Amino acid sequence: MEPYLESAKEQVRTIVLDIKRTFLNESEVRIAVVSYKDHQCTTNVEFLDFTTSTDRVFLFLDGLYVDWGRDFPEDVLGGIGQALQASWNQQTRCIIHIGDAPPHGRGLHDIDSDDYYMPGSEPHGLTYKPLLSKLVELKINYALLRIQPYTDRMALAFAQVYGQRNAKLHPSNTYHSHLKPEGSDRPSMGKNRVEPQFEEFQLGIEYGNLQHLVVTSVTNSISRTAGRLSMTWNAASKIEESGFSRNLDNIEEEKSVRSCGSHTDLEEPTEKVSPQWTMPSWFDATSEMHGFCPAVVIHDSETLSSMMAADENIKLDVVELTVQARSKPFARGGVRNAFYARTATSDSRFVLKSFIRGTNDNRAKVIEDMRIQTLCKAFALEFNGLLEIEPPLDFVVTSCLQTNSKTSHGPKGECMSLERFVEGEYTKHNNNIGWVDENLSGDSFSQMAQAFSHFTFERSWGLFLVNDLQGVNHLLTDPAIQTRDQERFKLHDTNLGESSFKLFFVRHECNAFCHKLGLKSNREMFITGNFDSRKEWPTMAPTVCCSNKLCRSIILVANSHESVEFSGHRWCSICWKQLNSPTVRWSCTESGSKHEFEVSKFFYESQGQYPPHKCPAHREKDVADSSAGTAGGKMWNRMKSAGSKGSLLGNKW
Repeated sequence: MEPYLESAKEQVRTIVLDIKRTFLNESEVRIAVVSYKDHQCTTNVEFLDFTTSTDRVFLFLDGLYVDWGRDFPEDVLGGIGQALQASWNQQTRCIIHIGDAPPHGRGLHDIDSDDYYMPGSEPHGLTYKPLLSKLVELKINYALLRIQPYTDRMALAFAQVYGQRNAKLHPSNTYHSHLKPEGSDRPSMGKNRVEPQFEEFQLGIEYGNLQHLVVTSVTNSISRTAGRLSMTWNAASKIEESGFSRNLDNIEEEKSVRSCGSHTDLEEPTEKVSPQWTMPSWFDATSEMHGFCPAVVIHDSETLSSMMAADENIKLDVVELTVQARSKPFARGGVRNAFYARTATSDSRFVLKSFIRGTNDNRAKVIEDMRIQTLCKAFALEFNGLLEIEPPLDFVVTSCLQTNSKTSHGPKGECMSLERFVEGEYTKHNNNIGWVDENLSGDSFSQMAQAFSHFTFERSWGLFLVNDLQGVNHLLTDPAIQTRDQERFKLHDTNLGESSFKLFFVRHECNAFCHKLGLKSNREMFITGNFDSRKEWPTMAPTVCCSNKLCRSIILVANSHESVEFSGHRWCSICWKQLNSPTVRWSCTESGSKHEFEVSKFFYESQGQYPPHKCPAHREKDVADSSAGTAGGKMWNRMKSAGSKGSLLGNKW
C-alpha cells in the first residue's frame, strides 16, 4: 500500500483542482481521510474529518505509515464504521476506497487465514450489511479502486447491498458474472430514479492512474446527486407554484404502483403474453377515438427557428381513427397502463397507454410530450440533413387521443396516448444529469447521439438542449428537453434547465460528428462566461417525414416513395407497402346515385380521417395542405419560390 499512500499525498492538490475545474469552478470540495490497519496494530484506525484545506490533508497523509497484523485481512469494517462518523454535511457524498486486503469475516474473502472468520467476532462486533445499508441510507456513492483479486468477494458482497441495479463490478473481478443487472430490455435508470451507486474500478499496480480514477468517481457522484436534487427542487417548486402535485409520469412511472392509492385497475394483474399482431381477433377491445398528433408541415430554413421561438409554432393535427387493443395491460407503471394495440386498417404495431388515475392535467402533459417530440424531430431533420446520415437518427412520436364512448380502457373522454411499439433491446446513451455510458464510447451511433445533444444546444444558440437519449438502434424514445426559459416545457420535471446544460458539458467530449458539424461550444465557456457558437448553418440535404401521421419516420428524399394518386405525400418503405395494399369498393351514398368507387382505407387512416362514403365527384374537394414534411429547400416549388439560401444565421430568430 505504500506506493498508493505516497501517490495520494503527491496528487491530493491536483485532484481537488481537477474536480473543481471539471465542475466549472462552481464546487466546494471537502476531503476526509480514514486509514485502517489490522486490530493488532497500535492505532488501527486514524481519521481526519472533512476539510477544504489540501494542506491539512497532505500533512495527515504524510504522518501515516503502513503496518499489518498476523493474518492477511484488515479492519476494513472498522474503517467504514469510522467513515460513517464523518460530518457528511454536503449533498454530494462519495467514498473512494483504496485497499489491497479484504475485511475479516466469512463470505467477504476466499483466504484460509483469518483470525476473525465468524461475522461479528472482531473486537468492535461490526458486520458489513448494517454498515453498507447505512451508507445507502445516507446516499453515499462508493467507488472501490481494485488493486488485487483478494478484494473481489468483498466487492460482490458490498455491491449486493447497494442493489444490482445500482452496482457495477469491474470485468476483471472473479465474481463479475454473479452480479446480473435487474430489469427488462427497456432501461429504467434514466430520467428520474437517481440512487447511490457502488462501482468498482481497476487501479491495479499502476498507482499513477489514481488521480484519473478519483476524479472520475467524484464526477459520477456529483452528477448523480445533482440529478436527484434538481428533480426534488424542481418538483417542489412546481407544487408550490400550482398548489397541487402534478404527479407527472416522469417522476412516478418507476415508483411502486401502490403509491397511486386505491383504484380498481390496480388490482387487475398485467398480461404476460406474446402479442398476436397478425390476428385482429386477438385485440378484444375496439374504440372510436379522436384527438391530436404532431403536425409535420413543410420544413424550410425557418421552420426550426420558428418552433424554437414559441410553443404555438409547434403545430398539431387533428386525427380520428379506430383503435383495436387488448383489454388487459401488458405493463403498468406508477401512472399509466400499457396495452398492445393496432389500428383498424394498418398492420403497424402500437402501444396504447391509459392513465391509472384521471386528472385534468393528463391531456396537457401528453400535448406537451407531442410538442417536445416534434421539436426534437425538427432538430433531427436538420442534424440528419447536415451529416447525410443513413439510417437517420429519429424519434418516436405520440398521439393524444380520447375515446368517443366508455371502453374497457376508461370512461368516455378519457385521455390516452398512442405510440409506435418499438421492438428490440433498448440502449441508453445519456441522461439529463450528465451521465454517459462510457462502455459505448467506441460505438458510432452513441457518438452520434452525444453529438446530437451538443448540436441542439449550439443550433438553438444555447437556449435548448435535448438529452436523455435512449432507444433501439437509430430510433429514440422519450427524450428530455432542457430550456433556458423556465416557462417553456415546464410540465416535465425532466427539464432541469441550465443545470442540465452544465452537467452535459461537464462530461461531454467532442467527437468526429461534433467536428464535422463545426460545433464550438465547450465546458471552458461555462467557466469563463465567454460563449461562442457556430454563426451560420448551410442548407441541408433534403430530408422527409413519412406522410403517415401515426408514423412520421424521418427518411432521405432519395429513399422515400411517391404516389401518383396521392401527390404531395412521401412515404417510408413500411407505409408505402401498406398504401399499395388492395383498395375496397364502396357504394356512393349520394342521394339518387347508384355506383361504386374505390377507397384506400389505409390512406385516410394515415391522415387521421375516416374513409369517405361518397365518390370524389360527390364530395367536396380536399383542400388541406400536404402533410409531407421536408427539409433542405430543394424539393418543393413553394420552397424554391421563397428564394434559395446557401446558409442561415444560427441566432437570426
